[in-house]
Amino acid sequence: MRLTKHNGRAGKNGVYNPKHNDRSFDVSHSEHIDEERVARNIYWDCYNGVRQLAEKNSDEVELASTFEDVEQLYYRSFYSDYTDGQNDRNAKSRHTERNRSPEDLLKNRKTCPEETLLQIGTKEEHVPAETLLIIATEFFAEYENRFGSRVHILDWALHLDESTPHIHERHVFDCENQYGELCPQQEKALEALGFDLPNPEKKVSRHNNRKMVFDATCRALLFEICKRHGLHLDEEPEYGGRKHLEKQDFIIAKQKEQMAVQSETIFSQQTAIAVQSDRIQKQDAVILEKEEKLDELTLKIDDVEALIDEVSDIAYDKAVEVVADTVRVETHRQDIKMVEQSKAWVLSPEQKASKKEKEYAAARLDGVIIKITKAMQTAMTAIKTTLMKPEVKKTSTEQIKEKIRPSILDRLHKNQADVAQREADRRKTQPNRKNRIEI
Repeated sequence: MRLTKHNGRAGKNGVYNPKHNDRSFDVSHSEHIDEERVARNIYWDCYNGVRQLAEKNSDEVELASTFEDVEQLYYRSFYSDYTDGQNDRNAKSRHTERNRSPEDLLKNRKTCPEETLLQIGTKEEHVPAETLLIIATEFFAEYENRFGSRVHILDWALHLDESTPHIHERHVFDCENQYGELCPQQEKALEALGFDLPNPEKKVSRHNNRKMVFDATCRALLFEICKRHGLHLDEEPEYGGRKHLEKQDFIIAKQKEQMAVQSETIFSQQTAIAVQSDRIQKQDAVILEKEEKLDELTLKIDDVEALIDEVSDIAYDKAVEVVADTVRVETHRQDIKMVEQSKAWVLSPEQKASKKEKEYAAARLDGVIIKITKAMQTAMTAIKTTLMKPEVKKTSTEQIKEKIRPSILDRLHKNQADVAQREADRRKTQPNRKNRIEI
C-alpha cells in the first residue's frame, strides 16, 4: 500500500474552503458522500478539541461552531495586530488601498491555511479507520512537539463517509516581522525553525525553498510512525498526476459521466428524428410540386390584361347576339300586336262594312304581318353586321373592359391574398420541424 500526503492552499476555484472538511453544507447534494455515515466522522479544532457531528452542531459550543468560525477566530486573535499595524503604515505612505483585515488573510493564497490530506491505501485496499486515526494523532502530536512554535494545527477531520477513510488537516505558518508583529509567513517561519534550503548556495525559488525540506521531514516522520504500527508502505514518491481530486474536480468528473449517458440518449433521439425527417422531406416534395402548379396558375392569373381582353371579346360577341335577338323579338311582338288589334277591329260586329270587305281587309292585314316578320329578320341581320364592325366592336369592347376591370382585379387580388395566407400558414410549421431535426 501507499501513503498519500498531499499539501495545498488553493485550486482552480480559489483557496480551499473548510466547509467541505466539517460537512457544514447540505451533503444530500454530494453523490460521493454517504449521508448515513456522516455521523461517524470525527472532527478536531484548536478551540473545542475532538467532536463528532452532534457535538459540532450543539448549542453548548461556546466558541467557534464550524471550522470556518475556528479559523476566523484564530486569525482575528493572533494576526489583528499585524493587519492594524500594516494599515497604519499604509495610511502614512498614502496607500490605504493596500489595507487588509484578518479575513482578507484567510482568502489570500499566500497567507491562508495550508491543507494536508492523509490517506493510507486506496478504495480497493486500505487500513482500518481506527489505524489511520491512531497514526494521524501520533503524527499530529509529534508535529506539534517539533514545530508547534511556528506551525499551528487549526483543525482536522477524519472522513468515514466516503469510499476511503482519509483525514483533512489545516495549519498555518507564522513568524514575527521586522516590527515584532506576528503574521502568516511560511518561509520565515521555517527559517526560524532551523530548516535550510535544499541548495543553500542558490536563492529561494519555487524549486529551492525550505518548504521542500519541511515536507520531506514530515513524510519521513509519517513513515516512521507507520512502521511502529507494523505497516511497511511503498516509500517511493509517486509523481505525474494528482490522485486526490478536489470537490469541484469530482463534480466535473461526475458531470462528464452524466453527459456521456445523455449523449447516448441524444444519439437514439437523433436516429428517430432522422426517420421523421425523411418522411417530412417526402411530404415537402409533394407540397413543392403543388406549389409549382399553383405558381403556374398564379402566373396565368397575373396576366390580367390578357384575361380582360379575352373576356371582353367573348362578352361582346355574346352581347351582340343577345341584343340583336332581343331587339328582333320585342319589335316583332309589338308590331304584330298592333296589326292583330287592327284586324280584330275590322272584323268586329260593330263595323258596318260588308262581310266581303271585312275578309278582304283581314287578308291584307295578314300580309302586313308576314312582311313585318321578314323585315325584322332583315333588320336583325343588319344590326348584327353593324355591331360586329371592327370600329364599333373596338369602341364597345373598351367600354366593357372599363366596366369589368375593377371587379376582375378585386376578385384576383382576393384570390392571391388567400393563396399567400395559406402559404404563410404552411411555412410557419417548417421552423418547428427544423428545430426538432436539429436537437
